[in-house]
Amino acid sequence: MDKATIGGILVAVGGITAGLLIEGGNLGQILQPTAAMIVFGGTLGAVLIQFPLPVVVCAAKHLGQIVMDGEQSPEALIAELVGYANKARREGIVSLDSELPKIQEPFLKKSLMLAVDGTEPQELRKMMDLETENKAEREENIPKVFESAGGFSPTIGIIGAVLGLIQVMQHLDKIDEVGRGIAVAFVATIYGVGAANIFFLPSAGKLKQRIRQQQIVREMTLEGVVSILEGMNPRMLETKLRGYFDNAQIEGAGKTKSRKESD
Repeated sequence: MDKATIGGILVAVGGITAGLLIEGGNLGQILQPTAAMIVFGGTLGAVLIQFPLPVVVCAAKHLGQIVMDGEQSPEALIAELVGYANKARREGIVSLDSELPKIQEPFLKKSLMLAVDGTEPQELRKMMDLETENKAEREENIPKVFESAGGFSPTIGIIGAVLGLIQVMQHLDKIDEVGRGIAVAFVATIYGVGAANIFFLPSAGKLKQRIRQQQIVREMTLEGVVSILEGMNPRMLETKLRGYFDNAQIEGAGKTKSRKESD
């Protein structure tokens, strides 16, 4: 569970709600199902027009990554790779064939399987680099879905407000209800702006970080498997892999690339 995400949502929603109550308002004033229907329905429709359905569905499946951090611990992954290196050094690379059924992570399993099958290090790196690049290209669309939703929702909110005002203007003969009608009309704007700035845009930013972390882990995994295939000393391998991390956190792309180039 990502405490920062949960805490951020609670602080944002709590702060806005507290401000409303302090100003003398109540939650009933902003709980308008029709406004929510206009904003979220219109936003979803706009997103579906911009992106193919499989991309939108894939983005929805990644929502869990915003609040959950289910990635394998870097320390555990390094220890696993070093363990494979020790076994390969003692018994040969073919001995790792017995470890393949125990591996859950697909990228690591495929890389190690190719190594056990006798693939040359350069060829293995080329094959897995291609898979990594293709996967990265597909993953780039996931945050873009939420960024687009964050751009559409405020505008859809304005559309909702205008629709509400149209209804108000048609009943100007009931002047006592005009003020209430205008207040209700602007709830759609609140939903649109709030959804964009509290959920859609922050979610896009968080997903970008998560996806980049996964990419760096794959880069590190491939480097580890190739090094095992080349017969690198396990201690040297551990030192090399730790270069991908700083204080148990995955470093940014710039540092990682510079370290790989220095290797």
